[in-house]
Amino acid sequence: MQISNIGVVSPGDMGQAIAGCLKESGINVHTALDGRSPRTRKLAQEAGLADCGSMEKLVATCDMVLSVLNPAAAVATARRAAAAIKATGRNITFVDCNAVSPQTVHEIEAIIRGAGGVFVDVGIIGAPPRGKTVTKFYVSGPDARQFMQIGHPRLVMRMVSERPGDASGVKMCYGSLTKGAGALAVEMLVAARRLGVERTLETELGESMGVVYDWLMTRMPPMPPKAYRWAPEMREIAKTFEGAGMTPRMMQGAAEIYDMVAATPIAKESPEQARKLARSGTEVVQTIADGK
Repeated sequence: MQISNIGVVSPGDMGQAIAGCLKESGINVHTALDGRSPRTRKLAQEAGLADCGSMEKLVATCDMVLSVLNPAAAVATARRAAAAIKATGRNITFVDCNAVSPQTVHEIEAIIRGAGGVFVDVGIIGAPPRGKTVTKFYVSGPDARQFMQIGHPRLVMRMVSERPGDASGVKMCYGSLTKGAGALAVEMLVAARRLGVERTLETELGESMGVVYDWLMTRMPPMPPKAYRWAPEMREIAKTFEGAGMTPRMMQGAAEIYDMVAATPIAKESPEQARKLARSGTEVVQTIADGK
């Protein structure tokens, strides 16, 4: 399959960066901005993406559509794409790149294949591929190689298997440690501040587990604007673990922490604003704890 036109839904922080890499690879990149926010429209414009307007026109234009968005919207987006596939009669490749459970992947696959489309499962690990940042794409499914033919030095492709859901399974297990540990750190540090023992705890953490503490603190500054979509990701991980015969409760608790963060004023900033303000991890924790 020769890929000339790819649609990205939607060009948020991650989607925009991926779209930029695709354009650098010589691919025409499109999006559908009907009903999207002013921020998303601005990001799409900055990336030079062609706006098809609706999902139906996007499917009519593209050979492949990448779904990169809040995991809570993954199934609804797949349903919109399936309706567009039926309406246009085009058997495009739909690539789900969202942080969802294998169970949700199977639901989305059934929706897309039922409409006559081709489906690929992708789990993204890493920060958006900008500058020198390299992002890993774990890929699975019988048609995975259609997506893996995309070449760019900041997009590292790793084949997992021919079973849809396996790529997302890798993402879910990995995210349980990174974002799960981040949620535990938020809970611990906010509690310590409210108890009035934060300085003593920070000193102890620095002395006894400095590498871990430093790693956790580097994850704090970009976290608040993303908390609203990390909460549903934690629930998808909980679903993953429950399906594997493990307890879902740890990740359900992590989801509640991110729900709490998402309700704070600092979470209303965009990722671009957060990067510009360049708060330290300690400042972020203090702001969350004090409700400012």
